[in-house]
Parts: sequence; structure tokens; C-alpha cells
Amino acid sequence: MPDRPPRLLPAPLLGLIAALALIIASAAAPVHAGDIKVVASFSILADLVGEVGGDRVSVTSLVKADEDAHGYQPKPSDSRLLRDAHLVVANGLGFDTWIQRLGAAASKDDKLVIASDGIVPLESEHTHGADHAGHDHGALDPHAWQDVSNARVYAANIAKALAAADPAHANDYRANLARIDKQLEELDHEIHAAMAALPENRRTIVTSHEAFAYFGRAYDIRLLAASGVSTSAEPSAAGIARLIRQIRREKAAAAFLENISDPRAIERISKESGASIGGTLYSDALSGADGPAPTYIAMMRHNLETLIKALSAPRTP
Repeated sequence: MPDRPPRLLPAPLLGLIAALALIIASAAAPVHAGDIKVVASFSILADLVGEVGGDRVSVTSLVKADEDAHGYQPKPSDSRLLRDAHLVVANGLGFDTWIQRLGAAASKDDKLVIASDGIVPLESEHTHGADHAGHDHGALDPHAWQDVSNARVYAANIAKALAAADPAHANDYRANLARIDKQLEELDHEIHAAMAALPENRRTIVTSHEAFAYFGRAYDIRLLAASGVSTSAEPSAAGIARLIRQIRREKAAAAFLENISDPRAIERISKESGASIGGTLYSDALSGADGPAPTYIAMMRHNLETLIKALSAPRTP
């Protein structure tokens, strides 16, 4: 028998089959990497969000690496970023109140996550109200991430928020949290052990602003600062003079620059007090990708190495 030509399906039926195939394929397809949009107020938070979120999230940091969040002035484009985000992650404790002033989009549908929820805050030793940029930091010290045990709380809060925003991948966020939490726990032990090895008379340091009090409380280091918790509040001449006298009296081991602060105050303090400059610490921001502190864990390790090197060196007479 001669071969019969293949029967062609009617065009409407072909269209229906194609549509059904598209629906089935889209239902089975995984969520694309980076589908969950997160805006973080500053670079340290953005790194923790990236660690917990993995390739499920795309993270935008409003305050970039090596930039100071204390005096940040929001841009109109920031409001659009917050409006389009699934989550907005802020530090809290008065550090980044500007993110809550960007508009109702920040808190709409419970998008705003305060990473520091649940930590025990410290009060600032400096009395202050609004600084000259108009930022009121209140009475609390917001730099809680300088204690690694607090960073573990941050990561847990971020994981909980991501799981709620994207329940289909909650197990992924929990697995990422377990991994980063183990790394943070090991880092915490590492810092404790290194600091415990220092003699008592090598445990006082000087910094530009009051950013390391949580580090001091956690790891038994005494901190002297030229200014309060905000870098926007410049130290007074009288305050610097008092600090110089205190450094001489207590024989502070070293003074440290900060990546976000004007170095002139610390340089003057070092010159007039005799405390050597021990290097640069990263306080409120990460470095760029090619710097020594591109991630939170790298930042804390860099700070630890810088401190140990300076505090172990003989004091200049």
C-alpha cells in the first residue's frame, strides 16, 4: 500500500497543546537565582544577607563598601529600590533610621527587617543628641555586629525573614544559616582565644569613634574613643586634650585609624600621647572586593590580626 501522508492536527488544537506545554514547563521550573530582591542599609548587612540567601537573593546595599552610614543622605532612587524589594534589612538601634524615613514602602507588608532584634544593646558612654547632619542616634550604641555572637543573631533574623518571604525555599535558607553560623561560631572562639593571650597591660586601645564597645565587652578589651557612636559628631579640642591625658595616664598600647573616618584626629592623638598608630580597623563598612575586608568574616579576621600585631609590639617610650 502506498504510504499515507501524516495527518496534521487542526491549528486550534496545536495552539492548545503548545499553551498546555508552556504552563507545565513554567510550573515545574525552579525560581530563578536572585528572584528575591533584598535592600540592605549598609555593606556589612548586605554581606550577611548574601551568605544566608545564597543564589536565591539579589542584594543591594544602599551604603557601599568603605562608605559611612552615619551621615548617609538618601537619594530618590533609594525609594524606588525599597518599593521594589521583597525585604528591606536595617541594623536598628538608631544606626540607620534614615532607611525608615524613605517612605511607606520600607514597612509595607512587613518588608522591614531589623537585624539586631534580640541582642542586648549597650548604651553609649558619650552623651549626644542629633549630630550636625541631623541624625539622632539616641542613647544606644548601634555597632552590635562587632561582637560575633551578635552577628549570629543577625544571620538568624535574616534567615527567618527570608524563609517567611520565600517559603518554598525555606530549607535552603536554613541550610545556609547552619553553614554560616558554624563559621561565625569558630570565628568567635578564635577571637576569644587570641585576645585572652594578651597581658592585662596590653588591653587598652584608642579609636576614632565609639564603634568597638561591643568588641570590648565580648573580648575583654578597654576602648578609648575620640568621639561618640556617630562619626558625624566631630571630637572637640577639649575632648581630644582630655583623651591625650588619659592615654598617657593609662599607657594605652596603640591608636587605630578607621576606614570610614578622617585620620587627622587619631594622628594628632598618636603624636601627642605617644601611643603608636597600630593600623586601620574596619568598623562600620567592609572594604571593596580587592581590599582586606570584603566580607564580614574577613573584616573581623583583619581587625583581629591588626589588633594582635599592634598590642603585641613593645610600646615606644
